Amino acid sequence: MRLSTLDLSLIILYLCSTVVIGLVLKKRAQRSKKDYLLGGNSMPWYMLGLSNASGMFDISGTMWLVTLLFVYGLKSAWIPWLWPVFNQIFLMIFLSIWLRRSNVTTGAEWISTRFGIKKGAQLSHTVVVIFAIIMGLGYLAYGFIGIGKFVEIFIPWEIVSPYIPFDISAEYVPHFYGIIFTCFAVFYSLLGGMMSIVWADLIQYILMTVSAIVIGIIAMNAVSANPLLVPDGWMTPFFGMHLDLDWSNLISEVNGKIASDGYNLFTIFFMMMIFKGVLVSLAGPAPNYDMQKILSTKSPREAALMSGSVSLILMPVRYFMIAGFGVLAIIYYDRLDLLVGGQIDFEQILPSAINEFVPVGLLGLLLAGLLAAFMSTFAGTLNAVQAYIVNDIYLKHINPEADNIKIKSINYIAGLSMVLISILLGFYAKDVNDLLQWIVSGLYGSYVAANILKWYWWRFNGHGFFWGMVGGLLPALSFRFIFDGVLDLYTFPLMLLLAMIGCIIGTFVAPPVDEKVLKDFYKNVKPWGFWGPIKEKVMAEDPSFRPNPDFKRDVFNVFIGVIWQTALVIFPIYLVLLQTTPTLIVLAVAGICTYILKKTWFDRLPA
Repeated sequence: MRLSTLDLSLIILYLCSTVVIGLVLKKRAQRSKKDYLLGGNSMPWYMLGLSNASGMFDISGTMWLVTLLFVYGLKSAWIPWLWPVFNQIFLMIFLSIWLRRSNVTTGAEWISTRFGIKKGAQLSHTVVVIFAIIMGLGYLAYGFIGIGKFVEIFIPWEIVSPYIPFDISAEYVPHFYGIIFTCFAVFYSLLGGMMSIVWADLIQYILMTVSAIVIGIIAMNAVSANPLLVPDGWMTPFFGMHLDLDWSNLISEVNGKIASDGYNLFTIFFMMMIFKGVLVSLAGPAPNYDMQKILSTKSPREAALMSGSVSLILMPVRYFMIAGFGVLAIIYYDRLDLLVGGQIDFEQILPSAINEFVPVGLLGLLLAGLLAAFMSTFAGTLNAVQAYIVNDIYLKHINPEADNIKIKSINYIAGLSMVLISILLGFYAKDVNDLLQWIVSGLYGSYVAANILKWYWWRFNGHGFFWGMVGGLLPALSFRFIFDGVLDLYTFPLMLLLAMIGCIIGTFVAPPVDEKVLKDFYKNVKPWGFWGPIKEKVMAEDPSFRPNPDFKRDVFNVFIGVIWQTALVIFPIYLVLLQTTPTLIVLAVAGICTYILKKTWFDRLPA
């Protein structure tokens, strides 16, 4: 399908709007470091929640989820627990409150509130900054090349090439498109900072919501007029020890996809997802755009509301679109072009379905939304990386007395440098794809043990944090060589054990954190966990202090919240499938969970 004039006009209109946003908010962002990196802590929680949700509505994730729904049906609702998606519930219930009480600008700056300023804290600060920058570069590089490959499907090079005064080989056409759209994201992000990112995300969410509704309705009409030929078990989220989905008599190639994914022993896979997911969620957010949105809120209460709003804003709309494309692909499978290099690539379902089923006019709207999704994620990641470079390297070690003009210049230099490096990485994407995915996976694995202990154990110190991160990172980076072909999820327990050993040894070979730092942290953040000695000393000094009594209530609310979030995922899928009874049951479950959370969470949030 070629883009019509109307489609192209809608895309150009969106791109122009991002330029306007950057120019309008430029002066506001330049008032101070906090205005640039955190929007001055002045934006309402629902705008930040919408922005955060919009940033998660990304192209590559949506392509993956459409493929999962096509292959696994309702059981695909569980597989994103690999991330895990329910970490937003942990943030909503208690961790966003704890994080926002710290009143810092970045996750690395937070280190000094927990570990002080001595050598262990300095080592911890350094490893967090390195973690954040490498992870950010990985996301920027693959966002860059991903958007280029996506756009190439809809804007063929032969249409554009007559207007370009130089030749580009076919291999680098995606990179050319990637540079063009990256420039727009860089423009409004660098000029307007966090506030421009949030307003651009609002436009993106509106575009995606309209597109999702139309796609879902088109799919519902197709379901009402055509049989949906799927294997037994596809229409239910429940499962046994084995996956037991057999596509042999329908689309036999799908069985090969299931085998290559490694999810067939589904109960074991599910239990491992819960084990890893709970630990990752307890560790808190990684130092990326999600953390920056939490730190940008006005108060701990609004931080919790922001994190809670993400699931409500994102899940129903996103999965209405995902279910729509997945169902259309099944009904009209013979009309899809999934061949890449002579092989079937099921991740081409989304772009192929867009080409086949989206009408003129809506195509431009949808593509503008997907471009906006890329730019939202790219800009949010860039803002987070800038925050670490400016706040945790330049202002901490190079020029602590820099004025706003100097900070503005360093922000621009840092942002442009990171973009240029990510583009260079993107040019070698074919060669380093597995490498960078491996690094990002290793970084996330190294993050878990140390970041759990920092919240819940008073004796844990900066040396323990540093060696725990290193002790997790080294095996995580080597396991792909040692356990070739093994799903990363199944090597996680061994990696966790090694990281925990690093944490424990590092902690006990160095003295505890200064008592004053620990007492200040405990009084300010008010975590629950193993804080007994510090709690006793704080209460001896201040008898009016009340420790956090909410451990059992928080655990209960997390359990209810995960059910609530899962219902928000399953409801739109059943709705598109025109399954009336399951839809009503899931809605009832979501309603009951909402009522419980109103009583046990919302009504008890801090003022």
